Amino acid sequence: MRAFHLLRTVVFLIPAIALYTIVLGTISLLSSLVDRSGNFGHRCARAWSLLILKTTGVRVRATGLDRLDSNRTYVFASNHQSIYDIPIVFATLPFQLRIVAKESLGRIPFLGWHLARTGHLLVDRSKPGAGVVKKMARLVGEHHSLIVFPEGTRSADGAVGRFKGGSFVIALEAHLPIVPLSISGSRHVMTKGQLMVRPGEVTVTVHEPLETASLSRDAVRELADRVREQIRTGVDEPQQPDRPAGASRSPAMDSQSSI
Repeated sequence: MRAFHLLRTVVFLIPAIALYTIVLGTISLLSSLVDRSGNFGHRCARAWSLLILKTTGVRVRATGLDRLDSNRTYVFASNHQSIYDIPIVFATLPFQLRIVAKESLGRIPFLGWHLARTGHLLVDRSKPGAGVVKKMARLVGEHHSLIVFPEGTRSADGAVGRFKGGSFVIALEAHLPIVPLSISGSRHVMTKGQLMVRPGEVTVTVHEPLETASLSRDAVRELADRVREQIRTGVDEPQQPDRPAGASRSPAMDSQSSI
């Protein structure tokens, strides 16, 4: 079965997804010449996402969408298990979304060009700073909701890593509600470091929005930890082996939970 999924990925899925990316990426780029808001480009991104999920055989079950107000702007914060998380989120959330992602994505033909031309924020991790926050504020000012992956990288085993606080600064400064998103099961569709893709079922849990109007910037670390713990309740994290009574925690566990 593993050989079948690998062959299916190489012979069928990669060419199909490349075709979707070229066609819809080109349409999005052309639309950006007349629509600088990127709103039509986002519709192309949703169509791209739906096609990828349908072709791959990924079924997404979403709960909690009724907690959202379509007239509000949010910062969606999600755990990150797989490359497939981006099409999953775009296909699931009925909002004009802009992602905050690593700059290297901008070098991917058609996909990167689409991101750059339609208002997404590509961040050079070696040069973080106030400029990133200003760009995020601009996107929010244009009534675009943001999707961030505060772990900064994909999880290899599904465990939710420590969240970086920088992703939450703009939410606090703009008094925007943060919506924790739990994505569960996408790591089984495409595991980090592997080429093979499998069909599967993914669950997206939309948690209750957290209001930030009464919080100060000093609360960033506490807020990041709070959002992480909320997300963990809806994620299929690997089970930790039971430790003997009285056993001490490992340094790795201590560093994971420390502030």
